[in-house]
Amino acid sequence: MALRKFKPITAGTRWRIGNAYAEVTTNVPEKSLLEAKPRTGGRNTSGHLTMRYRGGGHKKKYRVVDFKRNKTGVATVESIQYDPNRTAFLALLVFADGEKRYIIAPQGLEVGAKLESGPNVAPEVGNALPMRNMPLGTNIHNIEMQPGQGGKLARSAGSSAQLANKEDKYAVLKMPSGELRKVLIDCYATVGVVSNSDHSLQSMGKAGRNRWKGIRPRNRGVAMNPVDHPMGGGEGKASGGQPRSRNGQYSRGLKTRTVGKSSDKLIIQRKNGSKIGNK
Repeated sequence: MALRKFKPITAGTRWRIGNAYAEVTTNVPEKSLLEAKPRTGGRNTSGHLTMRYRGGGHKKKYRVVDFKRNKTGVATVESIQYDPNRTAFLALLVFADGEKRYIIAPQGLEVGAKLESGPNVAPEVGNALPMRNMPLGTNIHNIEMQPGQGGKLARSAGSSAQLANKEDKYAVLKMPSGELRKVLIDCYATVGVVSNSDHSLQSMGKAGRNRWKGIRPRNRGVAMNPVDHPMGGGEGKASGGQPRSRNGQYSRGLKTRTVGKSSDKLIIQRKNGSKIGNK
């Protein structure tokens, strides 16, 4: 991926570092794979504001993405497209029978490439197959947690997991966070690293670009009154004490994972390097 640094011809472009969209080949989405995406503005079904700092933004349509990769046969990559609903790019596949499907585009995938899905396909970039049939050290994304469920893990821009080991029923994955985790070995995954790896290096340049994304300004807790936030109040620029959320939950050091969660036995090593059961 390539980034584009804008010339400071306006205040909004002075600090802007944007995506050059070098991989994207068309700006016209596939109409048959679009669905309406209504916006809530942070309100629930009663109209009450339940999620702050959301609202406005450009109108979007949802692209129906094939996370299951359950259609066999050779498909050709017709185009690489931008998706406003996620950080990764999408690849539009066309099968021999004329059916079209979106998948998450891996890095290095080009228009005209041939992709397959199935238990006996080659472990090449863009192909989907069970982890049982992949060589150790393979970088994978769009990983299922249950066979046939559809990919859940490593789907955002630039992310991938590495197949570190194979056991009887499980494959051991090194996750993007550094965590070592077991996943059922017959789960499907797609070979490669997710596209748009430089997404995190972009700079909005102005607050208005976040408004286009539907993100409203977020005010600090220390700038509020005590009735509005636990960190509010005080004389002058008071620090507010221990950083915490509006409902009092500490933001540093507090472990929020459920104690004794059933999937703990599948985690070999935490992202901080500690083993399960160690304090």
